[in-house]
Parts: sequence; C-alpha cells; structure tokens
Amino acid sequence: MPPTTDIYLTALTPGHCAHVVALGPGLQGMERRRLLDLGLTPGTKVAYGMGNPLGDPVAYRIRGALIALRAPQAQHIQITPPQPCNRN
Repeated sequence: MPPTTDIYLTALTPGHCAHVVALGPGLQGMERRRLLDLGLTPGTKVAYGMGNPLGDPVAYRIRGALIALRAPQAQHIQITPPQPCNRN
C-alpha cells in the first residue's frame, strides 16, 4: 500500500515533477475512467507542462503527452512530494 500523502497535483509548479500516488475517491465514473485512460495511474511520472494566465486549466506532461486538467480534477490526484525535473 502506498504511503498516504496530502499533496495533490495542483501543488506542482514549473520545473518540478512528481509521481502519481492515487486518484482520490472524489473522482468517480467517467471522469475517473478518462484520467486512468490518459495514463494517470499510480507510479506515473507527471511534470508541470504549461500554465494558463488565468490559472486554469494547467497542462501537465504525462507519458510524453501534454494533458490539460482543470483544478477540480487535479486536486483529486495525490502525488509524491515534487522534485526538480531532470532535463534528460
């Protein structure tokens, strides 16, 4: 069982990466299925991709694709503590 964390995808900032720990119970049905289909499964590396001047949505790099998520979705995705990304 992965360690519990109170850090969510909305905490990721430019230049930082993290790994998905879990999708929270607030994501259900088709919304949960969509995120799983996009590759947001436990252990997946996620990097901050591109912000929005208005703050929402934010694009994240997930498995080589740039995926835009709105804050209400991102705040249900638990992550490991963010670390600076390797440029390799």
